[in-house]
Amino acid sequence: MTATAQKQFNLKSPDGKLEAIIQLDKTIDYSIIHSGDIMLDKSTISMSLDDLTYYGVEPKLSGSSTRTVNETIEAPVYKRKQIKDHFNELTLRFKGNYNIIFRAYDDGIAYRFVSTSKKPFIVKNEQAEFNFPTDQNAFICYANKSENVPLEEQYSNSFEQPYFHNPLSEWNKKRLGISPLVVEGVKGKKVCIAEADLMNYPGMFLYPGEKPNGLKGIFAPYPKELEQGGHNNLQMLVKSREDYIAKFNGATNFPWRIVIVSEKDSDLADSDMVYKLATPAQGDFSWVKPGKVAWEWWNDWNLYNVDFKAGINNDTYKYYIDFASKYGIEYVILDEGWAVNKQADLFKVVPEINLPELVSYANSKNVGLILWAGFHAFDRDMEAVCKHYSEMGIKGFKVDFMDRDDQIVVDFHRRGAEMGAKYKVLIDYHGTYKPTGLQRTYPNVINFEGVNGLEQLKWASNLDQVTYDVTIPFIRQVAGPMDYTQGAMRNATKGNYRNVYSEAMSQGTRCRQLAEYVVFESPLNMLCDSPSNYMEEEECTEFIVAVPTVWDNTIALNGEIGKYVTIARQKANVWYVGSMTNWDAQDLELDLSFLGEGNFQGEVFKDGINANRVARDYKKEIIDIPANRKLPVSMAPGGGYVIKITKK
Repeated sequence: MTATAQKQFNLKSPDGKLEAIIQLDKTIDYSIIHSGDIMLDKSTISMSLDDLTYYGVEPKLSGSSTRTVNETIEAPVYKRKQIKDHFNELTLRFKGNYNIIFRAYDDGIAYRFVSTSKKPFIVKNEQAEFNFPTDQNAFICYANKSENVPLEEQYSNSFEQPYFHNPLSEWNKKRLGISPLVVEGVKGKKVCIAEADLMNYPGMFLYPGEKPNGLKGIFAPYPKELEQGGHNNLQMLVKSREDYIAKFNGATNFPWRIVIVSEKDSDLADSDMVYKLATPAQGDFSWVKPGKVAWEWWNDWNLYNVDFKAGINNDTYKYYIDFASKYGIEYVILDEGWAVNKQADLFKVVPEINLPELVSYANSKNVGLILWAGFHAFDRDMEAVCKHYSEMGIKGFKVDFMDRDDQIVVDFHRRGAEMGAKYKVLIDYHGTYKPTGLQRTYPNVINFEGVNGLEQLKWASNLDQVTYDVTIPFIRQVAGPMDYTQGAMRNATKGNYRNVYSEAMSQGTRCRQLAEYVVFESPLNMLCDSPSNYMEEEECTEFIVAVPTVWDNTIALNGEIGKYVTIARQKANVWYVGSMTNWDAQDLELDLSFLGEGNFQGEVFKDGINANRVARDYKKEIIDIPANRKLPVSMAPGGGYVIKITKK
């Protein structure tokens, strides 16, 4: 770090390639340069408080300090066991009860405001600018409300949308954008805007800024009036909002604002930035058990070759439990329907379900049960619910339909995580915003939705899910794990796909569905299709259930946003490599030099010769890994390739 007359600070990454230039004048501005290329132009940051004071306006510096950290983070539930945490840090202390911390990593710059106030205060708004040097292309994910809905009503949304690839100048100004968001820079470099350590503060939307080629953070105002309603009366709908975004009782750490800079797209698919910046866990989480889940909602409880009426009843769930037990699947979920509809009361169980009997049966089969819970039903009596069902033997909750990220709902996520930890139950947040590191702080928070997952294909008629699948590893997955819910056994080519709610299908080939278990990060990973279908497809099912859900190491081998991706993941002495393409057939040569010395063989699932016509066509084979470690791979349109590699 260098400083010039206390007006400019230059903070460099450990490898010296990345530099943040922080300027103090009437405002606080920063810019980011990578190997001489301007990645982010002069951008202003500040916070306005309700007492007409500001953090970052007319700043009065009282001191500064620097430090370098080079250590290893042990990650119990993640895509790698150990994470290198190496950064240079600059702390600027200001009169007026606030500090700003900047960190420079080799792959990004992050900053956060810190309040040192001893009194309660209110944040009216935050200024977070991201100004780019030119009109650059961006991958934009809009809030999933119609452009005819006013911006202030778009704060309530389920954070599930495809991406639009447009210049910043063509941003639809009738719509808010969702982070993470990627902007293209010079020489193939990319800039990914994200946030981390969101604990008690509204999430950040993005929107065109006041400067040309700029974006700015937009934050949901604090809810003033809430009304129970929405999906089956399980949501809290915002009827009016305050004129501020957050309130605090005293000193607090605000979220990290992150600017990740990648030299190639695959670097984004391998980023640890959000996890590294999250608050470390406190306490014992050794009881947390990741794994697979047999799931009934996507396949609409459709069973065949059985002698009972399939549906929401004990016979059906015992069948799912038997299936899970046979294949070594850790969990079965009871999705919406086990509790009385429209009551928002998780103590009212439908008469067709006997939960204690199901728990006892599941325990006898070494299978855990997870319960679906609507947001308001869970929140209204959170401790009683967690205590009661934990004592019964329930292993976790899939909490759904929050559909907001204002301060109240963000705090709910933290409280839910804390309560789940207290009673040793897993939490899967569905119908929610992207992760920001809560899974590091509370490892029992095992997954998040905030993704336009496979469920969309039950009803979407014009969605290009195949292109989306090879976009999210570089953008949404930068934030953390995704409850995407893959595993379809009914697969369709581009021309044959149609939306069928009760017997849903996927777009793309069978091998694509298999590869998603490797490419997508998901510690609690669903098998979305019917047990009846899986048992008809024994070979694929056995492969799926064998794929781990947490890993010792991860390497993004190649990829280009929206076109193709290949990721390798290691568990013990076994490597899995998954590759997927868009609707273009793809021939690749994979570099497997990471295997090191020795002789290796691979169990391969690859697109069949007719997979471009019949998407379920695939070929399984055992191959020897070439001595030069160069493996040719061919994928059909919408295709995939996956290989399990072991030492001979």
